[in-house]
Amino acid sequence: MTAANVARTPVFVSAAAAVPAEPHVQLIDISKRLGSLKAVDRVSLDVAQGSIVTLLGPSGCGKSTTLRLLAGLYKPDSGEILLRDQNVTHLPPNKRKMTMVFQEYALFPHLTIADNVGYGLRMQGVDRSQARGRVGEMLDLVGLASSSEKYPHQLSGGQQQRVALARAIAVNPEVLLLDEPLSNLDAKLRIKLREEIVRLQRVLGKTMVFVTHDQEEALSISDRVAVMGEGRIVQLGTPEDIYFRPANRYVAEFVGLANFIDVTVAASGRVQLGDQSFQFAGAAVAGSATLVVRPEAMKLVVQPGTFSGPLLRGKVERRSFLGSTARYWIQTAVGTCIVDEAAPDARGLSDDVQIALATDRLHLLQGK
Repeated sequence: MTAANVARTPVFVSAAAAVPAEPHVQLIDISKRLGSLKAVDRVSLDVAQGSIVTLLGPSGCGKSTTLRLLAGLYKPDSGEILLRDQNVTHLPPNKRKMTMVFQEYALFPHLTIADNVGYGLRMQGVDRSQARGRVGEMLDLVGLASSSEKYPHQLSGGQQQRVALARAIAVNPEVLLLDEPLSNLDAKLRIKLREEIVRLQRVLGKTMVFVTHDQEEALSISDRVAVMGEGRIVQLGTPEDIYFRPANRYVAEFVGLANFIDVTVAASGRVQLGDQSFQFAGAAVAGSATLVVRPEAMKLVVQPGTFSGPLLRGKVERRSFLGSTARYWIQTAVGTCIVDEAAPDARGLSDDVQIALATDRLHLLQGK
């Protein structure tokens, strides 16, 4: 399925991701053109009070444009944006009670860290002594109290991003908007900072809308994830929904690795996989279908008699050691399957193996 096909499909929202009756923030049928490109196409989204919702998708899918519409940096061509009961669609950014954190940090190089954090408070006319106390609280919250008199160039990238977070939180916004705030950091620091963001969100109870193209980042921090494609929300759900129950092939391919196997479903719900069949645990419609199998839902077995599910026979083509796991590419009668093994052994190339499928962790997409 192409991205163009996906973008025209209705958004899939699982029952597990039911939206509260009174959302904190609402996007209602929002659209925006940038030149000849329809960057955002009739997007609707409810964000619950005190939750983290992530807009996830590849470059050019409309996620950052959607965030800028929320912030007031862009004006929508149509649709409405609500903050509680207030229509903020045409309000300027400084009147929206929303604060943006950019991936470039956007700190003032000539100001100290304390002055950077207090900048928004000064713009609001907050009393100097009150502002000083608030700045101290924020720097303490992000672990930079001892760096208040330093300048941005004296801090690491991760520290600068924490300053940017402190500055955004200092003005006590109702909603915090984060546009790929960790993309300029190395892998280890990204993990550390995303945990820090979640900690701050839990401590402060802030509503956050987070934008990223990193699937692991989205799954690890979010209460709900909105996967976007060509300006639309393709699927909205919990991280578990998005990963284990993708609405279509576009979502399944973008979020993590998956094996796609063509199967036939009988009226009884039994799935025909090659010369084997098994009863599918969930709802299934008779006809052609695609079986979505995550690499960890496959297991290399030595004694197949101990497993009741279907088995695939194959030959190891490639092996990649990933530390705690090993990843195998195995040629089978239904194509090359990717299998992750949590306790990697010394299997070599060209070894004959058997793969057991965990039937309770499979997902069906109707059609092929």
